[in-house]
Amino acid sequence: MTEKKTGNQMWGGRFAAGPSAIMEAINASIDVDRRLWREDIMGSRAHARMLAAQGIISSDDLAAIETGLEQVAAEIEEGSFPFSAALEDIHMNVEARLKEIIGEPAGRLHTARSRNDQVATDFRLWVRTACLRMDALLADLQKALLGQAERHAATVMPGFTHLQTAQPVTFGHHCMAYVEMFARDRQRFTDAVNRMNECPLGAAALAGTSFPIDRDATAAALAFDRPTANSLDTVSARDFAVEAVSAAAISAMHISRLAEEIVIWCTAQFNFIRLPDDYSTGSSIMPQKRNPDAAELCRAKVARIIGDLNGLMIMLKGLPLAYSKDMQEDKEQTFDAFDALELCLRAMAGMVSGMSVNEARMRAAAGHGFSTATDLADWLVRELNLPFRDAHHVTGALVAIAEEKGCDLAELSLDDMQSVHGEIAADVFSVLTVDHSVASRTSYGGTAPDNVRAQIARWKELMKGPAS
Repeated sequence: MTEKKTGNQMWGGRFAAGPSAIMEAINASIDVDRRLWREDIMGSRAHARMLAAQGIISSDDLAAIETGLEQVAAEIEEGSFPFSAALEDIHMNVEARLKEIIGEPAGRLHTARSRNDQVATDFRLWVRTACLRMDALLADLQKALLGQAERHAATVMPGFTHLQTAQPVTFGHHCMAYVEMFARDRQRFTDAVNRMNECPLGAAALAGTSFPIDRDATAAALAFDRPTANSLDTVSARDFAVEAVSAAAISAMHISRLAEEIVIWCTAQFNFIRLPDDYSTGSSIMPQKRNPDAAELCRAKVARIIGDLNGLMIMLKGLPLAYSKDMQEDKEQTFDAFDALELCLRAMAGMVSGMSVNEARMRAAAGHGFSTATDLADWLVRELNLPFRDAHHVTGALVAIAEEKGCDLAELSLDDMQSVHGEIAADVFSVLTVDHSVASRTSYGGTAPDNVRAQIARWKELMKGPAS
């Protein structure tokens, strides 16, 4: 009896005719999920070895499958593999080519598994690797920030709230704030890996399998902590991808905040830093321009990463158990988010490492805008025993006088000071310098240069060990 040709030979036996061109186009995912080829072959090897160890396939079949998979991997690596949209996805492309290479044994590879648990495995493997890669890139960015912080632990700059001058801080302290932010990002990726590190292989389509498989063996072979515990959940769950892309979006948000500051600091009005030439661009009409385009693009890419996260969640929110074809749309958004984040992390590390700091300009700006007003209020509390709210009121009145005179607090006369509160003494002026201000902030986590150096030393030691 001649086998009827029904389009896709991997599943077409039920159908009298093949899919239309439109159906084939909407159904195919090979242009996206071909990126999973390494994971697919890795999972197939682990599955085949387990099947042979359990006596489900023969050792000869295993040898043929392993040889064939090696050839498939080599062809994809060298770019000669014949990817086909008619075969829909990476799983069937690999299996079809394996059959061409080794014949009948290829058909036994799919025993006791489904594309449902296969894609869940491949995708977890890819996302796990991507999270670990982001952790390493975040560590590189932390090191770049630590380098700047170490050079500028005592470099005074204005600290801002509402983008208005607030109190003096040091540039090293400012850099260390981002070291802390990116440390939390690394923890989020680590947490995501820990939660996703369960092996889906063996869940099959949705109900498990009647074959005597060893799921612990495949989990161990693929460096998972354990097999997943519920077959329905296994093929339905994509929260591992949502969590990973959520971590990516939060990290991208932090990158965007740093990028925004870099853009501001590069302006002629601020002139706090200068980006290196290899992370700046020019203008086609204005020859004087040095544009911080890399920072601007890092700032922009957070929008697409957040969009990818929203897309994933919206795609999943209405799906019943177990697998639905909607879930084919999970990979493009996840790949895009991690691609964008990786590019931003590499660009930001380059910018931070190469930026030069205009210390004189930062120091001058730190002294403007009545940035030592809180130091004056603190002096009134310590020396005159005023309640802080009263000291705040006195200081506000002195700021108003200085503003009217067009000078800073340190430029007021003692008579001006005593016109508001007669007990103010001349030594008040000793606390009105930016150096005194930053040096006095010695509380844990404060901006005092010695504090900053201690935090730098702590982080340099931590960076020698495991991921934070």
